[in-house]
Amino acid sequence: MKFRFIFNPHSGNNRTHPHRFDYAREFIREHDLNATVTSTERPLHATELARRAVDEGCDVVVAIGGDGTMNEVATALVDTPASLGLIPCGSGNGLGRNLGVFGHRRHPWQCLLNGRTRTIDAGEIDGRLFFTVAGLGFEAVIADQFARMTKRGFFRYLTTSAAAFRHHQAEACLVRVDGQELAVNPFTLAITNCDQYGNNAYIAPGAKVDDGLLDLTAVPALGLLGSLPMLAQLFTGRLDRNPSVQRARSAAFTIERAGPGLIHTDGEPWAAGKILEVKVRPACLRVIVPAR
Repeated sequence: MKFRFIFNPHSGNNRTHPHRFDYAREFIREHDLNATVTSTERPLHATELARRAVDEGCDVVVAIGGDGTMNEVATALVDTPASLGLIPCGSGNGLGRNLGVFGHRRHPWQCLLNGRTRTIDAGEIDGRLFFTVAGLGFEAVIADQFARMTKRGFFRYLTTSAAAFRHHQAEACLVRVDGQELAVNPFTLAITNCDQYGNNAYIAPGAKVDDGLLDLTAVPALGLLGSLPMLAQLFTGRLDRNPSVQRARSAAFTIERAGPGLIHTDGEPWAAGKILEVKVRPACLRVIVPAR
């Protein structure tokens, strides 16, 4: 089996733990793997490196970084025979947590040796793939601000969100799903392949990565007092019990908003148009997960 490890030195806590590049080399030598390690040098470089790895016959391409790095690598592996390996090092690590490739620092590495292959779906919005969550509204604004920071982490994410919370306004949208129209006025709107953003913040309890469907969650503006109970529900996996939250599950959505604006895919911000076409890409990505 041939491996390619792709290390993003600017992703998540790799900035403060650059030794993971050397650890990957040690891991290869210790287990006598047919593998090489390479580093990214710019945005979207991981996709280029992963495509090259597939062209060179790699069976497993490993992303050492956060959800953004995971997205770049996974995008190149969709509908190929190669499998994605995960060494989650980001602020949220939503896909790794969902798939059980998270925990003790050695656990993800051992999964590469002893794990099994699981086939999962992807989502596509405005032509861009996502594997955990895409969204607009407040979460896209925060993703944009977070992407500009040199220091990240869960605490920094919370403080950034708190500072922006007072100024963000809900934006009316029309969601077309399964022949019906759903009017929403979300403070934030998420379309998920996975059940969480990361950090065990469950925006779509019950969502599954391999059911051929995407989950839409529209969260209204409730003010500070109303938002605190909702925040507790987010981190306890009970957001689906909140009657103020609108949800839908389907293989495709069309979202129409007042005008162009930001969206995010797995935490990476983008400029997108007024009308957003969203669809699932079923069973398109192979991922190495823990053995049963």
